[in-house]
Amino acid sequence: MTHTLKRTFAMLLLAIFGSTILYNCEPDPDSLGEQLFNNDAAQGNEISYDVIAYNYNNNDSIRSDAARLISGLNESGGALTVGVLGAFTESQFGMQRASYLTQLRMPVDNFDFNGANPKVDSVVLVVRPPANTTSNTYYFEGDSLKTNTYTKTDFPVDGVATEVSIEKKTYPVRKYGKIGGGSKSMKINVHEITTFLDSNDDSFKRSNKTVSTGELLGSGVFDGNVSSISITKKSDNSVVFTGNLGYRLKLSNTDFFQTHILDKKGKPELQDASNFIRYFKGIRISVDETDKYLYQFSPNDLQLIMYYKYDKVDNGTTTRPQTNLVFNVGGLNAHIGQYEYNRGGTPSASALASINTTDGDAKLYVQGMGGPSAIVKIPDATIAALRDIYNKDKAGILSAKIRVYVDPASWKNTNSTEDRRFTINPITGTPVDFSKLAFTSDLSAGLGLYNYNTDKMYYDFIVTKTVKDLVEGKTETVSGVVQPVTNKPLWINAGTFAANATGNLLGVRNTTRAFDMNRVILTGSSDKTNANRVQLKVTYATKK
Repeated sequence: MTHTLKRTFAMLLLAIFGSTILYNCEPDPDSLGEQLFNNDAAQGNEISYDVIAYNYNNNDSIRSDAARLISGLNESGGALTVGVLGAFTESQFGMQRASYLTQLRMPVDNFDFNGANPKVDSVVLVVRPPANTTSNTYYFEGDSLKTNTYTKTDFPVDGVATEVSIEKKTYPVRKYGKIGGGSKSMKINVHEITTFLDSNDDSFKRSNKTVSTGELLGSGVFDGNVSSISITKKSDNSVVFTGNLGYRLKLSNTDFFQTHILDKKGKPELQDASNFIRYFKGIRISVDETDKYLYQFSPNDLQLIMYYKYDKVDNGTTTRPQTNLVFNVGGLNAHIGQYEYNRGGTPSASALASINTTDGDAKLYVQGMGGPSAIVKIPDATIAALRDIYNKDKAGILSAKIRVYVDPASWKNTNSTEDRRFTINPITGTPVDFSKLAFTSDLSAGLGLYNYNTDKMYYDFIVTKTVKDLVEGKTETVSGVVQPVTNKPLWINAGTFAANATGNLLGVRNTTRAFDMNRVILTGSSDKTNANRVQLKVTYATKK
C-alpha cells in the first residue's frame, strides 16, 4: 500500500500544472497522508459532512470581448479563438441566443482599388470553425464527411468560360440543442453596426451590451454544415480556386459596399484605420430563430471578401479584370460575443430569484456564457470537527472531495455530445472579487480539479489540500501579509481553464466560460433526506 500511494503521488506531481485529471472510477487516496502508512498499519475511515451549496446569479452577463474568447494558445503562441452563434430554448433554462459583433478594417490605409472606376461584383462573408484538437471537436470528420465531385463547363477563369472539376467536402458542425429532424437550418443575418465599439469603455466588453444596427447587408440559410471546395481546370489539372473549410454567406446588399467603400476612394473615410472604424463601425452576425441550436466558430478566421472590377489600362487598351479586397475582421478589431436570455417561467428563473445562502438550494443551475454558477461552502464547524479529530486522534487526511450529483429528474438530454466541463475557484466576497480570484491549492499542487463517475453520474471536486491546509492551520500570504489560511467558498462554473500548447495555464481569469455552450442541473444541499445531496467526503487514517 505504501509503495502504491507513493507512486500515485509522484505521478500526480508530474502532471501538467493545472491539468484537469478525469477518471471514470473512484480515485485512490492521495499521498498527503501517506506517512500514516509508513512503518505501522493504519485504520482508514471515510466520513461525510453536509455543506452549503447554492446558486450564484451572474445576471446573464459575462465579459466576452476579444480577450475572453480565447480557448488557448497554439505552438507559436497565437491565440485560438472561439465564438458562438445560434439559439436554443428548453424548459429548464429558457431561451439563449448568441450573436457576434465585430469591427473590420481595410487591408491598407488609403486603398486605391488597383485602378479607376471600381465596381462591386459580389461580397461574401466566410465563417470558419476552429481547428479540431484532441480535447475539442468543432466539426465531425470520418464517417460524417460527404464528398461531392462534379464538372462545370462554363466556369469563368480570367473572363473565359472554362471546363473545370469541382470537389466539395462537407462536414457537420458540432451542435448544442435541437439537432435532429427539421432543426438543422437557421437563417443568419448580417447587419451594419451604427454604434462605435469603443474598446476603452468597459461596457463594450460584456455580453449583454446592446448596439444599434443599420442596413441589412445580407442573409443566408446555414444548414448545419461547413464545406471546403477545390476547383481545377480539366485541361491541365491546375488549381483555379481553393476555399478553406467554412460557411460562405453571399451578402446581397452590394449597393451598400459600392456607396460606403468603393465610392469613398481617396476620401478621409478610408485614409486610415482610426477613421475607418468610426465611419464603418462594424457588423453584427445573428440568427432569426430562438429554438434551434448553438455552434462554435473561429472569430479570428472570419473573412469578409469584396469582389470587384476596375479599369486597367495596358498599352492604350482598357480592360476590366476582377480582383478582391479582403477586409481585416479578426486581429486588433474590437469584438464581442453578444448573448440574450429569456428565462421567464422556468425553474432556473425561480431558483435564481430565491437563492438560500444559509441552507443552500435544492438544485444548482450551472450554465456557460454568463448563465448562473454554483457556490459550495464548507461550514466552519466542519473544519473545526476535522481539526479536533486531527489533534486528538493524530489523524491524517488522505483525501477530501465535494461530491455533486447530476440532477436526474429535471434535466433531459439536449442531443449534444459536448462534454460538460467545470472550473473551480476559491473566492472572496459575493459578488466575487475578481482581483482576488485564485486557483485552488489542489490544482496548484497538481492534484487536478475533479473526477467523474459515469455510472452514478456524480462529480468529485478535489479539495484534499484545501481541507488539509485548513485543518492543519497552514498559512498563506495575502497582500504581503502572512496569515492563517481562511475557509473560502468555492465557485463552480461551466468551462475550463485555457492553456498554451504545452498545457500551462494562461491565468486564473482565462477560462472558456464566455463561450461554453453547456448547462447542467446539479442536486443541491437543502434537502437533508436526499442521499444524493452535495456532501464533503473525507477519508482519513489513524494509526492502530
